[in-house]
Amino acid sequence: MDDDSRAWRWESRTDLPLAIASLIYLAAYAVHVLVPGLPAAVDLALRSVQLLAWALFVADYAVRWRLSGMGPRFVARHWLDTLVVLLPLMRPLRSVRTQELVERRHGRTQLPLHARVIVYTGLSAVLVGFAGALAVYQQERGAPHATIRTFGDSVWWACSTLATVGYGDVAPVTFWGRTIAVVLMICGLGLLGAVTGSFSTLLLQRFSREADEEGPPGR
Repeated sequence: MDDDSRAWRWESRTDLPLAIASLIYLAAYAVHVLVPGLPAAVDLALRSVQLLAWALFVADYAVRWRLSGMGPRFVARHWLDTLVVLLPLMRPLRSVRTQELVERRHGRTQLPLHARVIVYTGLSAVLVGFAGALAVYQQERGAPHATIRTFGDSVWWACSTLATVGYGDVAPVTFWGRTIAVVLMICGLGLLGAVTGSFSTLLLQRFSREADEEGPPGR
């Protein structure tokens, strides 16, 4: 059995459990951030859940690297997976592929390509926005001269940043808050470009089809 087949079998079997683990990680992190003053035992349990989930992500990354047979090239080619190991809050981004893998396993897809791009982009925006809002809120809520004081402020800031609007009424003031902001800006531009490009391609295809059906002028 070749490496590609082994890697595909591994990914198809582990993608759904790891997607669930990523959502559990995000939920544990959200509780840790949004509910201050937790008992020590609860805080330890939440941190243990996050650490266990992260260990699963690292193990999955190591196995797929080994099965790929690509050596160091795997790091650059699978940049999103590499990013997940460094920033596990980004792991839910891979969970949007779970439905696609399930459909491919059964040999069919329920949505056309353009619809899938829009759906996956929308889910990615929600997950990235929520994770970014949590991370920025954690960094900013106690900082001097901070304008992001509540989680609502953080959600509003994340939405305006992802939408590339940037009202400027609230903004991070800490180093890590601004670092997260840069990542969110890049993600927002990428997601917006994906939707715009997919929609433009769909319109061009329809116009081209209509022109072919009408035939050359004067026919």
